[in-house]
Amino acid sequence: MKQIVFFGLMLLSALSVAGQTQVVDSLEQVLETQKLTAEELLKVYDVLCEKSVYNDQERFRKYVAKGLALADKEKNKELVVKFTSALGIYYIHKSSYDTAIVHLEKALLLAEDINDKQKEADICGNLAGVYCNKGDLETGISYYHKSISILERNGLDKNLAIWYGNMGGRYRQLGEYNLAIKYLEKAEQLGIKNNDLNALAKAYSAFGNLYLEMEDMDKAMEYGLKSLKVSQEMNNKQGETYAYQVLINVSLTKEEYDEAEKYANECLRVSEEMNYARGMSMAWNALANIHLEKGRYKEAEMAAFKALETDSTNLYLSTGILAHISIANIFLGNKEKAVAYLHKSFAAKDEFNNNSVRESLMEMETKYETEKKELRITSLEKEQQLYVWLGIAGALLAIALGVALWQKGKNVRKEKQLIATSSVLDGEMKERTRLAQDLHDRLSGNLSAVKLELNNYAESLQSVCAKLDNCIEDIRNVAHDLMPTSLQYGMKVALEDFAAQFPNVAFHFFGKEKRIDKRTEFVVYCCASELVNNSIKHANAKNINLQLVQAEKHVSLTVQDDGCGFNEESVAKGFGLKSIRDRVASSNGKIDIDSAPGKGTETTIELRIKN
Repeated sequence: MKQIVFFGLMLLSALSVAGQTQVVDSLEQVLETQKLTAEELLKVYDVLCEKSVYNDQERFRKYVAKGLALADKEKNKELVVKFTSALGIYYIHKSSYDTAIVHLEKALLLAEDINDKQKEADICGNLAGVYCNKGDLETGISYYHKSISILERNGLDKNLAIWYGNMGGRYRQLGEYNLAIKYLEKAEQLGIKNNDLNALAKAYSAFGNLYLEMEDMDKAMEYGLKSLKVSQEMNNKQGETYAYQVLINVSLTKEEYDEAEKYANECLRVSEEMNYARGMSMAWNALANIHLEKGRYKEAEMAAFKALETDSTNLYLSTGILAHISIANIFLGNKEKAVAYLHKSFAAKDEFNNNSVRESLMEMETKYETEKKELRITSLEKEQQLYVWLGIAGALLAIALGVALWQKGKNVRKEKQLIATSSVLDGEMKERTRLAQDLHDRLSGNLSAVKLELNNYAESLQSVCAKLDNCIEDIRNVAHDLMPTSLQYGMKVALEDFAAQFPNVAFHFFGKEKRIDKRTEFVVYCCASELVNNSIKHANAKNINLQLVQAEKHVSLTVQDDGCGFNEESVAKGFGLKSIRDRVASSNGKIDIDSAPGKGTETTIELRIKN
């Protein structure tokens, strides 16, 4: 009789999500009234965790802990991985990101040990979410890539739609709208194919945020409502909070503050029901914004402090919360407090922008240490072959010495060539500067003087004056092309000024703006100018993204277009590529070109910054 009741409840747990609360209550009753085997208990704990993850965080935590302890005792490796990963998810919902990373990384190692590719991919996807919430989009997106790659390589599509959707959402945060749409469309198509409502809810809310940034309010509202409907159908309260955020922001943009307040209060209610810290923080932050718009400054300050108190670990969110506190205090007349929180907002923004480089270095260090340990283990296992390998090593050493001598000669020749190229480019920069100055100061000035003289002869010489105006303008343009005056204010200003000349060129800057040596700035500007002109003249690109990333020790320039593309080998000496390669080589930099006919072109240049 016990078995019939038990398996009946197992079947009940797989039915419509509308009855999830009843399922959980029924299974808890089974735990209280029946004596189950360890295997049966693990199945019950597993189902209870799945049914409470989006709705009741404390219940979820309780059964994750019970399941993990029993799975560990029974040496059930598959469920140890699952419950360890679930513990990491619990801490994500609590916004305890460092603790979440510890549990997820442990789960990832266990999943790799049992070669469970599905769990590996899911854990990588959750790690991606944690790092993105911490403000480290670079590491987060690398984990999304890893998750998607594992699933695609192994022909698995469970949860693939979710990671596509999350990837699209992160690219949207970076302003890479074409990439965002690409991944969100994949998520929607796969979600519809597999009837994956959870993935669809996430994709729809991400689409809503995307169209909000693209200022298409009707589309944004449409997708926000679709996300809310799907989330409510599957009783996914976390999904509801993301949908409400879209609806709040659309209403705020349309200045429909009563609607925005209604959605914010609903978001707060749902988040409190499931004890979801990030959802509560987002709702309080939205209410702070609404109170500011309605002139309720004291209420705005209180709501912002509530948001900060609930979750202060999310740098992306904290920047806005601190700014709301500052604005509220400006209107309340608390100048010192307003300034203090404005500085805190700037500091949070700087930390959000700088985290990616620091975390990337730590990740590379961890990876290196792991590989070193694996190499040591392999070496110990093969110690009996030591003498054989020593003989081989001796032979290889002799070959290596020969190669090293040949390489040394080659490097000397290459170094001489680089010095020559560098000298030519330095001369070019000085000559460009001199010519630009002479054209502007001397020739342009003389022509202006001639024009003043001619003005004395009135109408009969109007055509001559017009031609002189054109000539003066041409000289100014030539001088600017030779050495743009905006470059004296730095790369960022110069490239912004350059991009503004073209309606289809979008400029993005990441990092901390800081002046570097003039020669490197000149090389970056010349390469950007050449690449953008190539995209316009030769590739017929409709949209061009010009991106500059400035870190502590290097600067990276990326030019991406949606033009006709090309075969790199066939045009190695065309499109001005040789000139660009020479400039990059002279600065000991690296260049990477990714292009194919009909696929557009992406060129990335990285130069080290001289101390």
